Amino acid sequence: MTTAETAPAAVPAGPDPLPHDELRVPVDGGDLAVLRWPASDPGAPTVLALHGITANGLSWGAVARRLAGRATLLAPDLRGRAGSAHLPGPYGIAAHADDAAAVAAALAPDRPVLAGHSMGAFTAALAAVRHPGLFGRPLLVDGGVGFPAPTHLSPDELMTAVIGPAMDRLTMTFPDRAAYRTFWQAHPAFADGWTPEVDAYIQRDLTGSEPEMRSSCRLEAVRTDGVGLFDEEVLAAVRRLPEPATLLWADRGLMDEPQGLYDQERLDAAALDGTGVTTLRAPDTNHYTVLTGEAGATLVARLLLEAAGHDGAGSGAGSA
Repeated sequence: MTTAETAPAAVPAGPDPLPHDELRVPVDGGDLAVLRWPASDPGAPTVLALHGITANGLSWGAVARRLAGRATLLAPDLRGRAGSAHLPGPYGIAAHADDAAAVAAALAPDRPVLAGHSMGAFTAALAAVRHPGLFGRPLLVDGGVGFPAPTHLSPDELMTAVIGPAMDRLTMTFPDRAAYRTFWQAHPAFADGWTPEVDAYIQRDLTGSEPEMRSSCRLEAVRTDGVGLFDEEVLAAVRRLPEPATLLWADRGLMDEPQGLYDQERLDAAALDGTGVTTLRAPDTNHYTVLTGEAGATLVARLLLEAAGHDGAGSGAGSA
C-alpha cells in the first residue's frame, strides 16, 4: 500500500457543478445510488448514462450542464463504486446491465436514450441486447467496441493494460482531499482540463477519514469488470444492438497519448458495416475529456439530444 503525500492544489475557476438529486433504486443485493439532473420541462426526454470502470455518476456532470435542462439525465454509481460501493457481487458487465435495466424501469419507463463511457459503453450495449424494448438509441462514448484479450497476459496484467495507473490508485491511501486532488491533477489527461466539475467527480470517489482516505472503488469489482470486458457476450453486443447507435471516439488515449483506444484503422478492422453503428471522431479530446471537457461534453450533449429526437438539438453544441 502506498500513501500519497503532496502539497495542496487549488481548484481553478470555471462553471460550478450543476445541482443534482441523489436517488436510490432497488437492485439485487440492496439499493443503487442514482444521480439525477431533472429537465426543465416534464415532457422532456430522459437519458440513462453509465460511467467507466473506476469512475462514478458525477463523471457526467459537464454533460448535464450542457444539456441545459432539455433532458433529464440519470447517472447511477455502478455497483462497487462511490454511492453504490456497499453493493455486493456478483459483479461483471452483465450485472451492471441488469442494474441499468432496473434504473430504467424505476425512473425512466419511456425508453430513455442509453449512453455509456468507456466500460459504461460496453455495459450500455449489453443492456440494450439483454433488455430489448426498454431503451432508446445508444450513444457509446470511447468504448463498446472491443478486441479479443491477449492470451499471454494474466488477469492483473490484462487489467494494467486496460486501465493503466488507475489500477494502482485503488490500493493507495491519501492524507486528505487536497492530496487526492493533487494526485489527479498530475494525470496527463487532465493537464489542461481540470475544472470544478472534474474536481467534484474525483472527490465523489474518495472515502474514509483523514489521514487514510482511499478510492471507494472495490478492487474485486474492478478486476471482475475489467476481465469481463473480454467476455464473448460483451464483445458481441455491439453487433446485436436492436437500435441504431453512434460510437463517439476520442482522438487521444487514457494518458493523453496520441494513440487513442480507437482510430479509423482499428474501426475499419472491427468491420462494423451492417451493424447499425455510426462512428464519429471527437477532435481535440482524450479518453477522459471526451466526457468531462467543454468540447467533448458539448458534443456528447448534442448527440444525446439528437438520439432523443429533440428539436433544436444542435443549438450551441458545436460540431464534429
